Amino acid sequence: MDDLDTILAEARACTVCAEHLALGPRPIVRASASASILIIGQAPGTRVHETGVPWNDASGDRLRQWLDLDRETFYDDRRIAIVPMGFCYQGRDGRGGDRPPRPECAPLWHAPLVALMPAIRLTLLIGLYAQAEYLGPRRRKTLTETVAAWRDYGPAYVPLPHPSWRNTAWLNRNPWFETELLAELRPALRRALA
Repeated sequence: MDDLDTILAEARACTVCAEHLALGPRPIVRASASASILIIGQAPGTRVHETGVPWNDASGDRLRQWLDLDRETFYDDRRIAIVPMGFCYQGRDGRGGDRPPRPECAPLWHAPLVALMPAIRLTLLIGLYAQAEYLGPRRRKTLTETVAAWRDYGPAYVPLPHPSWRNTAWLNRNPWFETELLAELRPALRRALA
């Protein structure tokens, strides 16, 4: 096994926060040294936990629509890496949503994984947690302001809202997201995948 395979095997066997996980550990991460796109989201939901396939739910359907990618391309880990902020399903928050990603994953796994993916040309930061981690003090006060300033983070990073149905009202209030951001992101993705 090369170094990336070793780290992926260790990450997929991780039990560091097992006592805090509602359904137990099942780390879900995909990466390869040849991937040119990196997708950093929040954490798996229940369906993803059950299937072991990242973004294998309605949010993933919407994300693939946003990106104009079919399932075959999206799940080709030779081209697209998927490294969430939290690798395991973290449970419900009591208000109808999922809890935030566990704080152990990103500090433990992101740097070693990203360091071994030298071909990454574009990183999609999906949601507040990914944006906070990767943009740091460059992030704006709100998610809307951060996503609206997406050109300021390129060409390496593109911040996106989470594609959850819960964000449908946000999408309706911010039509520029589709007419401007997605209109420019889709060709950038095609170039990165070429």
